[in-house]
Amino acid sequence: MDENRFNTIAGWTLFSGVVALGLASVSSHYFKAGKDERPEKMGYEIEGVVQEGEGAAAAVPLEVLLASADAAKGEASFKKCASCHTINAGGANGIGPNLHEIMGDGVAQGRAGFAFSDALKTHGGKWDWATMDAWLKNPKAFAPGTKMSFAGIGDAQERANLLVYLNSQGSNLPLPAAPAAPAADAAAAPADGAAAAPAEGAAAAPAAAEPAKK
Repeated sequence: MDENRFNTIAGWTLFSGVVALGLASVSSHYFKAGKDERPEKMGYEIEGVVQEGEGAAAAVPLEVLLASADAAKGEASFKKCASCHTINAGGANGIGPNLHEIMGDGVAQGRAGFAFSDALKTHGGKWDWATMDAWLKNPKAFAPGTKMSFAGIGDAQERANLLVYLNSQGSNLPLPAAPAAPAADAAAAPADGAAAAPAEGAAAAPAAAEPAKK
């Protein structure tokens, strides 16, 4: 290789190195400055999407859900339970206990000698509407350590349907009364015993005239 060609290649190599070093210095400075200039609010808001905790509907009371519950739909939901439970009168226990007449029965009691977990036996109480609803929603949260592997039913109306179906299978507990809706004009009603104030500008009622003296 002649000397001129070697010098040309060496010159271009050196020039490329200088350019690369300069670009690296500039880009490092640019991105460092950008790092310190974080936007006040990260991400972008999508119009029409409700953030968690915003605009969430208030929970409907269980009593209201039970009043409109459908036992036929509850029977369909019971198919999720049928692999472990029977519900007919005199039915045998399986992986879980027979559930005939379960509503109103003591928690982890009876059931023809079924071996309940200690977690459920120590809970106590009876299978009333609220207790069974909490159990069906999340068994592991209701009785930590329970042997029941079912994850639970998240839909409140589906649980209400299942509850009325269970109740129809030999139990017949009365439905709880739905809470009364507050009167629309309750806030506008005057307090008990309070006299209504006269309208602004209205004249006071005149005092009774004294009888004329003879």
